[in-house]
Amino acid sequence: QVQLVESGGGLVQAGGSLRLSCAASGSTFDILHMRWYRQAPGKQRASVAYITPGGSTSYADSVKGRVTISRDDTNNAVYMQMNSLKPEDTAVYYCYADRNGFGYWGKGTQVTVSS
Repeated sequence: QVQLVESGGGLVQAGGSLRLSCAASGSTFDILHMRWYRQAPGKQRASVAYITPGGSTSYADSVKGRVTISRDDTNNAVYMQMNSLKPEDTAVYYCYADRNGFGYWGKGTQVTVSS
């Protein structure tokens, strides 16, 4: 089992920044493929950012240039720096870990961007 705990969400004005953190336990972290997803009210959960064990990254078009995902294998954590936030970024953000094809979710952290 992999346990994931997100933190760092909150209320921020448009144009502001937040840094989300996800702490992982229960597995060797450096083999995990890690993703951040988000789910806005009335919408499906969607992938925002992805990082491989080797550190390669990819991003949803909606956040490219504004979001950076990173990982710290020493501290078993993944981060997502979000800049130039927009009201449409308002959502619950979830950390997701893939270990050998098995997926694990955190409980999410709320991000609210006011206009």
